[in-house]
Amino acid sequence: MDKPILHDPLGALLAAPGTRQSDSPIVERRPADVEMARILKTAPLQMASDPSNGGIAHWKHGALHDVVEPMTDHVIMTYPTGVQRLERRAGKSVAIGTARSGVVTIIPAGSSARWDIPGPVDVVQLYLPHATLERVAREADAPIPGDLLERTGHLDPVTSGLLMSGADVLEGNAVLDALFRQRLTDIIATRILAAHIGEPTAIEPIVGGLAPHALRRAIERLRSDSDSDVSLAALASDAGLSRFHFCRAFKESTGLSPHSWLRQHRLEQAMNTLRDTDIPIATVAAELGYASQTAFAAAFRRLTGETPSDWRRRMR
Repeated sequence: MDKPILHDPLGALLAAPGTRQSDSPIVERRPADVEMARILKTAPLQMASDPSNGGIAHWKHGALHDVVEPMTDHVIMTYPTGVQRLERRAGKSVAIGTARSGVVTIIPAGSSARWDIPGPVDVVQLYLPHATLERVAREADAPIPGDLLERTGHLDPVTSGLLMSGADVLEGNAVLDALFRQRLTDIIATRILAAHIGEPTAIEPIVGGLAPHALRRAIERLRSDSDSDVSLAALASDAGLSRFHFCRAFKESTGLSPHSWLRQHRLEQAMNTLRDTDIPIATVAAELGYASQTAFAAAFRRLTGETPSDWRRRMR
């Protein structure tokens, strides 16, 4: 997942004549998560976000017959389970699709349309800031993307899989989740950018990994006790690289993405503490940044196949 995907089957995302959002009257745009909560009339099952990187949310909602108002971010979504009819109507334009596994829907920032969905939907949504597309375009030395064309139930199993992994890997650990989300957002932005300009987005890799001093500084930051110091922007800035180039060079040097490296490091910390002390598991979870003992236990089990308590008993 850490390799950017340069070919995008989403098709050209350039808006057709007469449908560009810039041709519409200027209206106030709501944050995507606020508008989704209004339109879906429920709360997400899971949600994680930050002001500079957008967010990701997993929703299950009922039938929908309403107008989605303009939003500040692009909304990229996929459907983990179920099959449901989708109808999007904007003026005289009508698009009909099917919500099912492997398809993707795009609602561009600033657009507005009426949606009619007759029954329940299971959906994962990525809220993608336009500024992220602009940054990725600059890193790729590609044209800055303009308006995007809405897609309704468009077959794209790769992007669909990426979006679903974003919901699956919300571990209840703020810094780990943020690092993963930042990387995922960049990869999906690269796919959309490639489709938008109609050709692969050629971001050349850094050959040979990070310089030794840059790698040492990155590892020092990842090991920091202050989670506020850990972000892809800070890590890349230390190394004098873009976020995309930093992630590629870091993986070349360590064999792991920054998110995976930090997750493994914190797992090793947890194992040492569980084996060598009698500190309660809830305290271990809190010290490693997990929101709850349950979240820590689930993450520990995904990586080891055992719960923390079972692993501690076996090691003693």
